[in-house]
Amino acid sequence: MRLPRFYPIFDDVRWLERMLPLGVKLVQMRLKDRPEAELRSQIAQAQALCRAAGALLVVNDHWRLAIDLGCDWLHLGQEDLDGADLPAIRAAGLRLGISTHDEAELDRALALRPDYVALGPVWPTILKQMKWHEQGLGRVTEWKARVGATPLVAIGGLTVERAPGAFAAGADVVSVVTDITLNPTPEARLRDWLEVTR
Repeated sequence: MRLPRFYPIFDDVRWLERMLPLGVKLVQMRLKDRPEAELRSQIAQAQALCRAAGALLVVNDHWRLAIDLGCDWLHLGQEDLDGADLPAIRAAGLRLGISTHDEAELDRALALRPDYVALGPVWPTILKQMKWHEQGLGRVTEWKARVGATPLVAIGGLTVERAPGAFAAGADVVSVVTDITLNPTPEARLRDWLEVTR
């Protein structure tokens, strides 16, 4: 399977309203600490926007809502895997991406035959506190050798300037959050990303 090479992650559907018209074709909604009704509304709106734009929507964590709302893609972290009903997820036809940070997590992910594997943080990240230090490009190359044809997503500390190195090391897709959302001109930065990942 071939995925778009650029994969931004956003925490509100309003970002999709701004960014999808610019040409984003793969996007994740990462919604944390929201009431159930708001989660459902945000995911439903995001799905409608993505389908209208011909983009793939990946729902982070909320697998029950992804099933209920007929979504196509789901992303689970290692902790999320513990409580997820994987047979129900597969029966619903959801494609699955899984986060990995070390060898044991990669083994666990590959045993589940995911549709992509994410590795992070490749560089230091400010998004969240993590027990893992930066993985580095050597780890990207090592992971790609392990995952084979499964798409490999590099995440964590990515910038437009670092993207070519991630691709050269073996990443199929690069994923970003704060490089866009904290940028003083997010639309311009997103256009730069689209250019470098074309």
